[in-house]
Amino acid sequence: MNARQSNLRDASANQAAIAELAARFGDALSTAEAVRRNHATVEGFHPYLPADAVLMARSTEEVAEAVRICARHGFPVIPYGAGSSVEGHVLAPRGGLSLDLSEMNAILQVNAADLDCRVQAGVTRKQLNSELRDQGLFFPVDPGADATIGGMVATNASGTTTVRYGGMRANVLGLTVVLADGRVITTGGRARKSSAGYDLTNLFTGSEGTLGVITEIQLRLHGVPEETIAAVCPFQTLQGAVNTVIEAVQYGIPMARMELLDALSMKAFNAYGQADYAETPTLFLEFQGQSVAVKEQAELVAELCAANGGGEFRWAAAQEERDALWDARHKAYFAAMALRPGASAVITDVCVPVSRLAEAILETRADIDEAGVTGPILGHVADGNFHCILLVDPANAAEVAAAKSLSDRMVRRGLDMGGTCTGEHGVGLGKQHHLIAQHGEAVSVMAGLKRALDPANLMNPGKIFAV
Repeated sequence: MNARQSNLRDASANQAAIAELAARFGDALSTAEAVRRNHATVEGFHPYLPADAVLMARSTEEVAEAVRICARHGFPVIPYGAGSSVEGHVLAPRGGLSLDLSEMNAILQVNAADLDCRVQAGVTRKQLNSELRDQGLFFPVDPGADATIGGMVATNASGTTTVRYGGMRANVLGLTVVLADGRVITTGGRARKSSAGYDLTNLFTGSEGTLGVITEIQLRLHGVPEETIAAVCPFQTLQGAVNTVIEAVQYGIPMARMELLDALSMKAFNAYGQADYAETPTLFLEFQGQSVAVKEQAELVAELCAANGGGEFRWAAAQEERDALWDARHKAYFAAMALRPGASAVITDVCVPVSRLAEAILETRADIDEAGVTGPILGHVADGNFHCILLVDPANAAEVAAAKSLSDRMVRRGLDMGGTCTGEHGVGLGKQHHLIAQHGEAVSVMAGLKRALDPANLMNPGKIFAV
């Protein structure tokens, strides 16, 4: 079969898949350009690759039926939650069905006595915490964006609280997953440990939609701490701020959050939010626990900050003050984009052993400055994870090439230090070559697992692996 015949066959199969989906799901399926465009609009520097159709799913049974239809026609399936990922996970390089789970947003069960709950994949972290607040519970993983829980599982999201509570893998107890052939399986459960069989929960967590569609999640919950206090501390130097982080981790101080914004990030932060913080490297801190313990933690960290050139603390104790502080921190991406209106961003992250953190960040900052690229650095530095937002004119090929080169050097530096090419963004479309550099022959084992569960390569094709 020649290429033209193959393309005609694919177009015919796609039309047949869409027709069968439309007959089954009616108005829940859309092929409108505006809807398809909305589901292919992503953060970061990725091409516009829309799906052929978008389906708003409302139950595991509907997802399974849609996947079975797609499997019959060889029609790819791209799971979609809030669209907040930055490595192009929701794009459709081979076309197919964008399967939107955002309307599957029911909190199915809360077991307060056992500190766990079960939710549909479209529930967002803010929605869940709003529901849990009256029960004295909360779900801790905070990637910044109000992402869906299903999307957070798919990318093994983490964020500002990872240093204390871990990322998604540490907080997922079990899953309901629709496989590529439409079978529905459950993994894990409510027990806090198990020796029964392979750990499929952790296999699907971080699989970026390439092994199946996650529809329900059993989550670990935590009790709301007796006291929580946040603080902001400016530093004379970037090295002083990072050294404080390293020392706090090495001393075992149980920080709830420890975030770094460099001087350029703080400049953007002030301009975007009309704030008046010092435009120097700055740590955003949070302490949680019993009142006495929180006071001791704060005093110890204040001493470390002072010894490393830290300035006066700004404290936020009331809930509203802390919410405002962290909301502003979470808008750092939008603040960075406002530094250069009309620009696009090459966004990247790496994670290194904490002992190498100062070296990694300082070398990256010098690299960006030498290249003349506008690029704030910020990150969840207490676990060694930091991010760069490299702003470029998308029409300027030289700028784009320079930013991508910076990103590649940043990742290679992280790998040379024993780190990972991505701490939380995932591989998606953008870091496939770095995954090979990091894991070598183990990538072929990952690809083998993919083929075993999805032999026709219909589940989010082109992500993690370039096939």
